[in-house]
Amino acid sequence: VQLQASGGGLVQAGGSLRLSCAASGRTFSDYIMGWFRQAPGKRREFVAWISGSGGNTYYADSVKGRFTVSRDNAKNTVYLQMNSLKPEDTAVYSCARSSVLSTSLQRYRDWGQGTEVTVSS
Repeated sequence: VQLQASGGGLVQAGGSLRLSCAASGRTFSDYIMGWFRQAPGKRREFVAWISGSGGNTYYADSVKGRFTVSRDNAKNTVYLQMNSLKPEDTAVYSCARSSVLSTSLQRYRDWGQGTEVTVSS
């Protein structure tokens, strides 16, 4: 499976962006999809996951209430709607897939190329 994130850019604090992650392959709906981010000089951290059906989601406390993860299995794509963005949301955002519900990076594979999000104050 190949994953490609897109939709990043420069936005002012309080603004919104929607990220997309497109996947190749025929078994997209079989997997949990996760979003992670890595800020400059920091470790990659969990942002959100969504179950294969899209019926269950989970968020890091830092983004809860501001970010929404969704997926369209017909399009093999997972989305991350980011609202009320803050400068501390600045990072490279990546998606990956997992066979288990987890916030741990080690449970995810097939990391795609990330997309950069910069939030100015």
